[in-house]
Amino acid sequence: MNQASRGKQLEVVEPLGKRVLIRKDEDKKTTKGGIQLPDNIEIPTITGRIVAVSALIERDDDYPIAQYERVLFNPKNAIPVDFEGDNRLFVVPVEDIVAVFRRDPG
Repeated sequence: MNQASRGKQLEVVEPLGKRVLIRKDEDKKTTKGGIQLPDNIEIPTITGRIVAVSALIERDDDYPIAQYERVLFNPKNAIPVDFEGDNRLFVVPVEDIVAVFRRDPG
C-alpha cells in the first residue's frame, strides 16, 4: 500500500477499558408543549446511541449493552471526540450509562 492510499483510510475510535462511544442525540430546542429552550440550557442526563463498545464491556455480562442501542447517560464524565464538525461523539464511562431504551417484547 502506498502512502497516498494509506492517508485516505477511514479512522475509527475504539473505546478502551470500561467505556463506550456514544453519538449524542440532537439537542431539543423546544419542549413538547412548544416552549423554546435557550441554547445554553444544561440538562443533567442526555440520550444517545452507542456507536462502539470496548472489548472489556463486550465480554462483561454485568453490562448488557450493545452497539446501536439507545441509552440515557450522565454527560459529567463524557469526553468529547473532536472527530466530526458537529462534535456529537463522546467516550463515556459505562458507569455513567443510567438506562437502556428497549422495546417491550410483550
